[in-house]
Amino acid sequence: MAGVFDRLVGQDTVESALTTAAVAARGGAVVSSSAMTHSWLFTGPPGSGRSVAALCFAAALQCTDAGSPGCGRCHACTTTMAGTHGDVRRVVPEGLSIGTKEMREIVQVASRRPSTGRWQVVVVEDADRLTEAAGNVLLKVVEEPPARTVFLLCAPSVDPEDISITLRSRCRHVHLATPSVDSIAKVLRERDGLATDTAAWAASVSGGHVGRARRLATDDQARAQRKRALALVAATTRPGVAYSAADELVKSADDEAKQMSAVRDDKERDALAMALGAGGTGKGAAGATRGSAGALKDLEKRQKSRATRTGRDALDRALIDVAGLYRDALAVGFGAATVPISKTGVTLTHPDMADQIRELATDVRPEGLLRSIQAVLDCREALETNVKPRFAVAAMVAGLIAARSA
Repeated sequence: MAGVFDRLVGQDTVESALTTAAVAARGGAVVSSSAMTHSWLFTGPPGSGRSVAALCFAAALQCTDAGSPGCGRCHACTTTMAGTHGDVRRVVPEGLSIGTKEMREIVQVASRRPSTGRWQVVVVEDADRLTEAAGNVLLKVVEEPPARTVFLLCAPSVDPEDISITLRSRCRHVHLATPSVDSIAKVLRERDGLATDTAAWAASVSGGHVGRARRLATDDQARAQRKRALALVAATTRPGVAYSAADELVKSADDEAKQMSAVRDDKERDALAMALGAGGTGKGAAGATRGSAGALKDLEKRQKSRATRTGRDALDRALIDVAGLYRDALAVGFGAATVPISKTGVTLTHPDMADQIRELATDVRPEGLLRSIQAVLDCREALETNVKPRFAVAAMVAGLIAARSA
């Protein structure tokens, strides 16, 4: 089916359900919980496209085409997908969490009648980052939603750690599966114009993450970061080298965050300064800029929080790569997978690292591999509780070294 839902990869069942709901919603009111409802929860592993699915559904709800909702051609569809539709709001956490103030502002706007579209639609990406207080603010309006407002929440899973039980119970659940390697490779070939071998490699090492596959295929820095993360595993045979490699991994994540933030931060500061009257020479210019220090300080605080989150996300991707290598070795050690990959058995996370996987499976006992995976998971949890990345990764390396002799 052509239209906005073409952006989803390997999610035919989800596309069908959302199209049916959008058709039902064209009556201008909620029909039934089985067809259309005010609150939706999109879950799925990283890269499955849960936020893309939510945005596509928002476009389908606003679509003005007389045919199937989500045509992808009408003004409502194009503006929704571009992020400029007046009645579609995306809550994208730039910092470590989504706070109460931000959620109250969104809820207040969402309670109004739609200005140009069929619905007021609020897409909350990474709803697992809602603070408890912000979640309670959202829960109140979800329990008694305005007649023409739809909330689309996105989270990794329905686990209480990701979304509160009460909020979950008020939503219709849509689960997205991990796209297959073949479907990701097809997207890279047909939409991005990548060579067949490049697309196949990137898809095979992406962990089912479409965006990650695209970055690995096209970005030298992304490939270098992956190589650096996997090299840390081999370095655990030499403790001194391992700790140096860990410091380099943390530093590279910080550098990536600074690089991504630099241009955006400068533009935001310039825009704010202009809005506050910087550079003005006319009457009242001095008064307009008086008291601007508070606004600039708030902006800097948001930018710092965003940079911290960007660095943590980059480091987390590296940790997932490390855990995946130990997982592959464990699968090979138990005979559940083979290198090179056979047509049967477990699919490896890093099929291009055959030699290192065999070495790990031979040199480290299964108990040690399990302890290594746990050390990585402990590190990720420590980072979520705001432990300094350098300390958390150093503790992980200590665990990886100890696990080799388990």
